[in-house]
Amino acid sequence: MIRSLLIANRGEIAVRIARTCAELGIRSIAVYPDTDADALHVAVADEAVALGPDPRAYLDTDAVIAAARRS
Repeated sequence: MIRSLLIANRGEIAVRIARTCAELGIRSIAVYPDTDADALHVAVADEAVALGPDPRAYLDTDAVIAAARRS
């Protein structure tokens, strides 16, 4: 059974995933660069982990894996 899901995406897709997780009782974790700190997907997730200042941080595999380990 999945207990937590890290969402390495942003925008409407990430919001839909987080809302579906809530319906299924799965904890959602959003990742985001500093420029997206106020984004909706960050607000609707159960937890959010900053990836740093680079707006392209979503593409930084090491940063996303580190965020998953921290959460």
